[in-house]
Formats: sequence, structure tokens, C-alpha cells
Amino acid sequence: MNSEQIFYIIIAIVSGQFIFEQWLDFLNHKHVSSVIPKELEGIYDEQQYKKQQDYKKANYSFGLLSDLISFLIMLAMLALGGFDLIHQWVIALSGSVIVQSLLFFGIIGLGSSIISLPFSIYGTFVIEERFGFNTTTPKIFIMDMLKSMLLSVIIGGPIMALVIWLYTIAGGYFWLYAWLVISGFTIFMTMFYTSVILPMFNKQTPLEEGDLRSAIEAFSDEAGFQLDNVYVMDGSKRSTKANAFFSGLGNRKRIVLYDTLIKDLSTEEIVAVLAHEIGHYKLKHTLWGTIIGVVQMGIILFIFGLVVGNPLLSQALGVAEPSFHIGLLVFGILYSPVSFVTGLFMTVLSRKNEYAADAYATRFGLGKALIGGLKTISSNALSNLTPHPLYVFFHYSHPPLLQRIRAINAFVNKK
Repeated sequence: MNSEQIFYIIIAIVSGQFIFEQWLDFLNHKHVSSVIPKELEGIYDEQQYKKQQDYKKANYSFGLLSDLISFLIMLAMLALGGFDLIHQWVIALSGSVIVQSLLFFGIIGLGSSIISLPFSIYGTFVIEERFGFNTTTPKIFIMDMLKSMLLSVIIGGPIMALVIWLYTIAGGYFWLYAWLVISGFTIFMTMFYTSVILPMFNKQTPLEEGDLRSAIEAFSDEAGFQLDNVYVMDGSKRSTKANAFFSGLGNRKRIVLYDTLIKDLSTEEIVAVLAHEIGHYKLKHTLWGTIIGVVQMGIILFIFGLVVGNPLLSQALGVAEPSFHIGLLVFGILYSPVSFVTGLFMTVLSRKNEYAADAYATRFGLGKALIGGLKTISSNALSNLTPHPLYVFFHYSHPPLLQRIRAINAFVNKK
């Protein structure tokens, strides 16, 4: 195989992914049911259902346009030698491999941010605003963007620099040392994200004393779960949509409830949602997700370590001499079909875990309350009640509402 063949494989992969994703989106867009399944009756009235369909159509059209522009820009960069041009710029600015790679990905990241900015603005302040979801102010929007860029520089930059440095000195053991570094960072973020990173964007306050906290503590005692950290996050500063999540490991575990969730749901429904999140912890979903992620990263780095120095990777994009950043870019594209398959496995596993966490909450007699909470969350978010099965299979990390309700009811009936 020569560099020209690799180039055409790259074009085929990028094009194939775009066509496949647009096909799935189109199937989902056209999959409209005028009849709401019996289990979902009452979630939407006629006016709300029309609003949900309009929201779905608006997001489809907007997504199609943004995806098409991104795809055309990527093709142009590949076909017209855009990545080689950036490579020539960075090697002219510095003779250091580390600095060259940081500048290369910094320029690409900045360019990507500039291109995506109008779409982010339109999605937030036009579509989300039109359907009553947006509560983000221009100031918050700008500050979020600047903070994200700053985090990329002060966290992503040093980690990438360390990985590249290991590549220059470690030889065949590069992948192993890089794996240890990235795994350590992954575990650190799993444990400390909500206490270190998240506060830069959202305020979290301990859940105050009252009926809700008492109900939560009573359930925790019944479930044998030591509950030290339950926080309320000001999600309402950006959106009216509600959520809750569990993060951390060991004594760093933390449950976070959006303030919008507390506003929209009854006490019993909130306890049911929290029981679902505790179920993820008790069933070790968070732990296994971290372990699987670390193992997958080790495999990826091992394969990358074998091929990164191959001159054909760089030559495929018009760069004569092997380069770490060009090699990484080409490898990322060539590996994407494999990544797609492993990502699909993780998506299927995630849906399985969601069913298991629902069943965990249902064991404590909270099935009816959980269904009520899920219905309210879905209704307030204008969720699609009847997505296309293929779209669900490839994209949904959570089962659709109808399948979750049927699974909960089936579990209740088996008891």
C-alpha cells in the first residue's frame, strides 16, 4: 500500500461516515408517528406534540446544515493540502517536535471553534430560545467559551506535551508510558471532575435540610448506601431542561441534582431518579465504565505506537517526512471505523446499564414514581417519543422512554 492509496482510504472513511450519519438522521427525521403509544398518553397534549415535532424538525435542518459545512471543510482541507500548509507554518515557527504539535492542534482547534461559533450561537439563542429552553445570557455564553478554551490550554496542552515528550525518548515503550499518563488523568477526572472542573461553570450547593433531604436519607439508609455528598447545581442558568448525574469513585462519589429537576418533579419522583443514580454505583457501572475506557485507550495507544513513525501516514497528507502530529491526525481518521464499532459496544452497554439502574430503583417500590419522573423530564425537554429503531441502536446511550416504561412495568409485574 502506498501513500496515495491511504489518502483515498481517508477520503472514503470521511465520506462514508458523513453519508451514514445523514442517512440515520434522515430515517429518524421521517419516523413520525401520529399515534402516541398507550404507555405515553398524556405526556403531550395536541399543542405540545406539535411543538415537539417542530423542535425535532428545526434541529434536523440545523444539524444537516452544520454537518454538511463541517464535511465540506474537512474534504477541502484534505484535497487542497490544508493540513500540510498548517504543518509548514508550525515547522517554520519552531524546531521542537513538542511545540510544533501543540501549535498544529492549537491552530486546528482555534479554527474549528471559529467555524462552529455561529452554529453554537444560533442553536442556543435562536432554536433553544424559540422553544423556551434557553436561559443562557450572552455573558455566560462568552465566559463558557473562554473557560473551555482556557482549560484546553492549561490541561490539554501539558498532557499532550508530556505524551509527545515520551514519544521522543521512550522508543517502543512509548505507548505504555503514554497509557499510564492518560489513564492516571482519566481516573483523576472521574474522581474530581465535579469538585475541580465543574465549579468553574456551575455553582453547586449541598442539598439543604427539609422534606426532600429527609426522604433521600431515608432511602439511602434502606439501600445501604452511604450518602455524604448530594449537591444541587444551578442548571437553570443555562437551560430549563432537567437532569441528575452520579460521578466519582470511593469517598469522592457525588450525586448532583439540577435545580430544574427539583422544581419540576415531586419528592418521590426525585428520590426515584436518585435511586436510579445510586443503582449505577451499587451495580459498579461507573467503575466498569472507567476500567473499559482505560483498557480501550491502552489498545489504541499500542496500535498507534506501532504505526506513528510510518512515513506513509504523513505522506498521505502531502508531508514528506514523518511527523507526530500528522501521524496522529491520519491515525485518528483511519482508526475511526474501529472506534465506531467499539463506541457502538459502549452505547449498547450503556443502554443495558440504564435498564439495570431502573430495575434497581424499582426493587424499592419506586417504579411508578420513576416512570412519572421520566415522563415529566421527557415532556419538559420535548423529547422524541418515537425515534427510529436504527437511530436508537447507533446513537442512544439511554433507551427511549417507551422501552424504559415497558421494562419497568415488566419488572414490577414479575415481582
